[in-house]
Amino acid sequence: MSDLFKSAGLEASAPRPLADRLRPQVIEDVAGQDHLIGEDGPIGRMLASGRIASMILWGPPGVGKTTIARLIADHADLEFVQISAVFSGVADLRKAFEAAKARRATGRGTLLFVDEIHRFNRAQQDGFLPYVEEGIVTLIGATTENPSFELNGALLSRAQVFVLKRLDEAALAGLLTRAEAEMGRDLPLTPEGREALIGFSDGDGRYGLTLAEEIFAVNPKMPLDGKGIAKLLQKRAPAYDKSRDEHYNIISALHKSMRGSDPDAALYWLARMLTGGEDPLYIARRIVRFASEDIGLADPTALMIANEAEKTYRFLGSPEGELAIAHAVVHMATAPKSNAVYAGFKAAMKAAKETGSYAPPKHILNAPTKLMKDIGYGAGYAYDHNVEGGFSGQNYFPDEMKRQKFYDPKGIGREASIKERLEQWDALRKARQD
Repeated sequence: MSDLFKSAGLEASAPRPLADRLRPQVIEDVAGQDHLIGEDGPIGRMLASGRIASMILWGPPGVGKTTIARLIADHADLEFVQISAVFSGVADLRKAFEAAKARRATGRGTLLFVDEIHRFNRAQQDGFLPYVEEGIVTLIGATTENPSFELNGALLSRAQVFVLKRLDEAALAGLLTRAEAEMGRDLPLTPEGREALIGFSDGDGRYGLTLAEEIFAVNPKMPLDGKGIAKLLQKRAPAYDKSRDEHYNIISALHKSMRGSDPDAALYWLARMLTGGEDPLYIARRIVRFASEDIGLADPTALMIANEAEKTYRFLGSPEGELAIAHAVVHMATAPKSNAVYAGFKAAMKAAKETGSYAPPKHILNAPTKLMKDIGYGAGYAYDHNVEGGFSGQNYFPDEMKRQKFYDPKGIGREASIKERLEQWDALRKARQD
């Protein structure tokens, strides 16, 4: 009988969800996490050595975080204590720690499993530290959020972070096979329907078993195909949180797909953001930034197209205006790329901070008064339009500063002709300075 049902005071005969009935009883039965629990995985090595360290299990819902923690406690013969940061407060923590102290005095250790540990505030997280350091509890925290952003550095330094993966198709198919064995009958699905059910599960084993249980309960007379599955079940919203880690992961994926000149991947990540409810104007702003940073003068039209996409969306709204954003995404992905202006500007900013007190050379200063002319302002300035070739080759940097090269065009797209022109001017400058 599941520990969850025992703790709830339910009898063995009480109805239990299929996902709970199929909860693994040994660590080897956990699906899809062999990189952690296998013989060569870090948790597998811990279990083999008998030395269990505090850890943070980071991964999406339904991939086995709670199950792994419980099985580690069983394997190490530790008392398993579970609390949720959603429902627990300081009093619950204090009670758990006092009980662990008393248990330790009798020679038994405690594994404290904290679900959604990122929901505790910084002060509450700090409260774990002395009990972890003294070995009063072995802490296993579970989180769906990036620990780097959500957990205290002090806590992270005392716990190893392990990343759990979304269940792949093979792992989900294995769970369905186990469900059929538990129920004593096959799921009423065609091969296409089975694939659709796995797709609906979206990498979440618990959700997949819940859907399977629903299909068992409906028990259709004819096996369901893909359309039948779609009609019977409602696909949940894509995993996307506009304010958290997934938001930054997917905008990064869009940005890097455009930089990598892959319009198909870029359109996919755009669609993921839009179906997840992202503000299209946020995406449009990121595309404008991309056009400036990653394309630059290799294709000056990119920045114009990005800005026009933003204006079009403001004018049309959703869903019509989203097409203009898609247009811009494809243009960015297929345009020649150059970050030369971006890199040059960063280098120039660095130099400006280091040489911020240098004055311009006198020959390029205006001299509106006689005094300024007398002290050399404007003396020797060459008006480039009056010079043969329209290029004087004079120095425009401060006298105390050696000439710098900040902008180095890539020679791609429109920058090819710019690069050629700059090289000609460099040669003329050197010749006239000699």
